[in-house]
Amino acid sequence: MPPVMRRPALNRVPPQLPPQFLKSYVLLSPRDTTVVQACKDAGCLMWAHGWESVIDERTARGREQAQWIRYRSGREFRELAGSESGITVFRFPAFQRCFANHKTRPAIGLVRGGDWRGNPRGERRVHKTLADWQEDSAIHQGRLVEAIRVGHFGDLRPRPVRGR
Repeated sequence: MPPVMRRPALNRVPPQLPPQFLKSYVLLSPRDTTVVQACKDAGCLMWAHGWESVIDERTARGREQAQWIRYRSGREFRELAGSESGITVFRFPAFQRCFANHKTRPAIGLVRGGDWRGNPRGERRVHKTLADWQEDSAIHQGRLVEAIRVGHFGDLRPRPVRGR
């Protein structure tokens, strides 16, 4: 007879409140999706500090790159005079978009009523921004602390959210 595979027991702290007074906060990151971010949002070092592009204009590709930078890139730059070697240095100041496409997977901030025992109110909310999700969590934690302090949990019922 093959051994029976069992899920490991979870070590959960016994809840002090019924699930209708609780919220569960979850961050989800969908698979196989990317969004293009601006350099500032991606924490790009070239955006923060500027960069240099060294182009060899002796090659056809180098001439194409230099022409694209000069006439179509839309970036601010200083061109350091090309030497007789055919190498041109383009110096780009900070705080402008670089040439990379920064990609990241967006996170989704989800709030559900209840806990692992269930969601008796059927509450479910997806926040538009992670800042909203963090604020919701902080407000709820503050309400829990205050309810514990005064010993009254009636104030933990869901409140309507305005403007989101």
